[in-house]
Amino acid sequence: MSTVYIVHAIDTEGPLYESLQAKFDRLKHLFGIDGLDRTEATLAKLRAGEIDLGDKTEMVKLVLNGHLTNYNATWTQVNAMLDRILAPEFRTKMVDSFGEGWVFNWFCIDLVGYVNNPRRRDLGFHNIYDHFAERLAQDPNCRDGVHFHFHPISTFRDAHYCGTHYLRYPEFFEVLARKVIERGFFPHAFRAGFQAERPDIHWFLEQFIPFDITNMALDDPTELDKTVDFRNGRSGDWRRAPADWSVYRPDHDDYQRPGNCRRAIGRALNIMNRMASIDQREMDKAFARAETGLPTLVGLCSHDHRDIGPEVDHVRDLIAEAQKKYPGVTVKFAEAREAFRKVLWPERDSFPEFELEMRLHPASADDCAYVEIIAAKGAVFGPQPYLAIETRGKRFITDNLDFDTRPGRWFYAFHHDTLPLEEVARVGVGANDAFGSTSVKVLDFR
Repeated sequence: MSTVYIVHAIDTEGPLYESLQAKFDRLKHLFGIDGLDRTEATLAKLRAGEIDLGDKTEMVKLVLNGHLTNYNATWTQVNAMLDRILAPEFRTKMVDSFGEGWVFNWFCIDLVGYVNNPRRRDLGFHNIYDHFAERLAQDPNCRDGVHFHFHPISTFRDAHYCGTHYLRYPEFFEVLARKVIERGFFPHAFRAGFQAERPDIHWFLEQFIPFDITNMALDDPTELDKTVDFRNGRSGDWRRAPADWSVYRPDHDDYQRPGNCRRAIGRALNIMNRMASIDQREMDKAFARAETGLPTLVGLCSHDHRDIGPEVDHVRDLIAEAQKKYPGVTVKFAEAREAFRKVLWPERDSFPEFELEMRLHPASADDCAYVEIIAAKGAVFGPQPYLAIETRGKRFITDNLDFDTRPGRWFYAFHHDTLPLEEVARVGVGANDAFGSTSVKVLDFR
């Protein structure tokens, strides 16, 4: 017997407004349905299945059901939800096998780089991260995790759409550079926007972030062909990935296949969503796996712009039913790093310390100024720490480090090929070790 680790991953994006017209736009985008009168009366008929759309009728009913379309459109509404779900009485409506209440993992996005924002998203660096970090800090006993989420910016920089290419715009790098320098934060866990990963983000994560909980594989991936946005591998494509609740290390050329990469990918299904939703069969499958002695990570995905409360209650019902069938399996409500560690290294009770050190070497008669970074304790996950530089002109940039001849030591020189030290306001580095321990260091030259 073993344990099922429940990791509730919230794609944390702040408020989301949707007008009546936007609801009909979404039907056109997802199903090619157009030409209907765009009225509340039509919407009510669609929700009731009273308009014959052929084989799309039931799917449209699902997409337009109250839970999926009743958005938290303002921070006031988001905060009211947080008041309910962060309260001890809500967290402990069901306790796990260790007497602990529900744990949330807030994968926070910075919505930046957009020029069109019809859904009234909260655009800006740190806005959403700060809101949740400050809220969680009010509870000294909070076990929730704060992690990293990002939407690849769409071609026309529309805030309500998502691309698949992470690295074609500089905002992705700037977000991380600002997190290191302005917040002293570097993520150990990641979720992809719209579950969309491609080789660029796969190889980036392989350098810097050890834990990824984006796999949305299904036993029957033909479900994804029902809507335009997932058909033929669009958006979040996990059709080749394991669907057995295993955590795997991906192949270098195919993030969906198990291979020999460093990072680990866990599976997360949606809750009460239009596709890839957790159900009793999937929860039972996880418990059956744990019954064989394999510690099992069950990822669950929500969004903070919907009411998370009913989703948690739904999952608790699934867990309770699975516990009846598999009474010997224990359940743990977990932060992401804790769950990955327990699944990947079940025999370990402790993990080594990890600490970076960074110091400035001033310019000398025969050399330019440079910083030296060493892994003073432990070893860096990937080839190098993430370098972040703030210029005196308030630009935030990154760059590769220079490598020493021995592992665990790097340099960055300030000269004509990079930038002079007098142009630097702050420089920082952030890194994880293979176990998800994080170290961030910042030097301030202001």
